[in-house]
Amino acid sequence: MNLLALDTSSLACTVAVKIGKQVFTRHEEQPREHTRLLIPMIRSVLADADTALSDLDGIVLGNGPGSFIGMRIAASVAQGLAFGADLKIAPVSSMAAVAAEVGSSGPAYVAVAQDAHMQEVYLGLYAVDNGQVSALAPERLQRCEVIEELCGRDDFIAAGYGWQRFPALFEANRANLQGDAEVLYPHAQFLLGLGVDAIERGDTVAAEDVIPAYLRQKVAEKTHGNVR
Repeated sequence: MNLLALDTSSLACTVAVKIGKQVFTRHEEQPREHTRLLIPMIRSVLADADTALSDLDGIVLGNGPGSFIGMRIAASVAQGLAFGADLKIAPVSSMAAVAAEVGSSGPAYVAVAQDAHMQEVYLGLYAVDNGQVSALAPERLQRCEVIEELCGRDDFIAAGYGWQRFPALFEANRANLQGDAEVLYPHAQFLLGLGVDAIERGDTVAAEDVIPAYLRQKVAEKTHGNVR
């Protein structure tokens, strides 16, 4: 399966192309530079792969949750490319991609937290085994306090920038964590496996039907009309 994956939901602007078993990537972590970086990075990985959009089977979109502006950038670019090349889009969780990277070296339970501002994080809890990522609970907003699902356990690995951004979150859950990973942001190559699974399940949408995974309803209501 030939796929393009992209994500700008965090500080990272990340792109990957999968052609057969070969993967080509670009990844940069620069604040407020996604609009400038994303299109050249896509062109670069397509050139590395010696392929064109018309050779692809679909586009994998890291669909958040995360930065509202960042999610709009990736969604808009994915929509434009999909319209032009008549491709379907597979929206997948940006936080699940973080979990997939943590679990790439072996089975793991992963608690991913990303900065949601206002003393909150976006939280996702996952089990990763043999490349398969399973959500253990719906992704949600979480205050910097004890995470109920971790109580009585000590086998979760903390990942994502939210743990660093709000040290109080880590302190509140330290006793229930196995440790912390150095994976802070999604990398596009780990979106690819999620995208393959989504496409095989038929979880794709037409370009005009992409809706970023906003978890703050008020922001979603204000920005929804600008994304489609």
